[in-house]
Amino acid sequence: MSEFLPYARQDVDDDDVRSVVEVLRSGWLTQGPAVEAFEEALAHSVGARFAVATCNGTAALHAAYHAAGLGPGQVCLTTPITFAATANAALYLGAGVDFADVDSDTALLDPEATARALGPATRVLAPVHMAGQPADVVALRALADPLGAVVVEDAAHALGAEYFDTAANEWVPVGACRHSHMTVFSFHPVKQVAMGEGGAVTTNDPELRERLLRFRDHGLVRDPRHFEEPDPGPWHREMQSLGMNYRASDLHCALGRSQLRRLPDFVERRRAIAARYDTAFAGHPHVQPLAQRATARSSHHLYVVQLDVDAGVDRRRVVEALHARSIGAHVHYLPVHLHSWYRKERGFAPGAFPAAERYYARALTLPLFPAMSDADVERVIDALLSVLENR
Repeated sequence: MSEFLPYARQDVDDDDVRSVVEVLRSGWLTQGPAVEAFEEALAHSVGARFAVATCNGTAALHAAYHAAGLGPGQVCLTTPITFAATANAALYLGAGVDFADVDSDTALLDPEATARALGPATRVLAPVHMAGQPADVVALRALADPLGAVVVEDAAHALGAEYFDTAANEWVPVGACRHSHMTVFSFHPVKQVAMGEGGAVTTNDPELRERLLRFRDHGLVRDPRHFEEPDPGPWHREMQSLGMNYRASDLHCALGRSQLRRLPDFVERRRAIAARYDTAFAGHPHVQPLAQRATARSSHHLYVVQLDVDAGVDRRRVVEALHARSIGAHVHYLPVHLHSWYRKERGFAPGAFPAAERYYARALTLPLFPAMSDADVERVIDALLSVLENR
């Protein structure tokens, strides 16, 4: 049997291993100099003033929503087509969650649907750059500003992606926060940069950075200039707000910083694989790649196609047939409002977001990661075309 091809996998080289070993020998294991070095490298890479590293992407979302002031009586508006953490992190703060529908061809937030869903209680608008393709953050920021809503980009899929800023006539890296207040990244092993587990928030606002730093470290203040009580000595720390232990470790950040040096190569390879898939499936009657926005350059965390279920293509049969050929096809994502908890506890029901549900019913994720060989890519193409021909 052929080697199993997962839908995604990390690519760790000898330099990555050496970077982690150096930390093991340095005397630092938890939060130390490697964390700050990674934050500086990440901020430079995306063109932001600041980056704050966390222990995972969900923690980064939680921290960003906290820094945005999200709380009870307020709402986080996001897309149903995302991993549940995008919505869950708002609930951790006692806030509400609502969704706006997507463009079913791109699986990105539809600005018109977003405009209808925004309201006075909306404190955070969280667009998701699904599969690595940037949402229309320029349009979404224009909708958020009149309400005073904070825009938090969920870019867990989109490190290395760009969008075109028409006003400035230039391409902008996702994470630069040109049209948002904060951007959240994930460094899970399947992402463009792997830390094992890790996340980060980028921002250009020093006040938001300070809130993020405190929240990830139990709400502690360490700078005597900001103490509320007289300073009894150099050991003193003040917990001035509730926070979490969301610190990243030197081990994880050493790996992340080492991986960042290969980000351009990783993204270039992802784009090459996606382009080959696009060519192979162009014009096929029963499979269509996700549409790409003219003003966005995806970093292709995922490669998603839409199957023609209306013509009788059975997605489950397709996935099972691909698995039988050792190809790890997957589906991203069950719309958040259709998860059983959201239906039982929040009252959402099928039919609430028809474009998102139509996207989900047709979606199929194919393997895509930089270490795939050209032969691996052709194997996936041949297998899917064969399965569809014999459906």
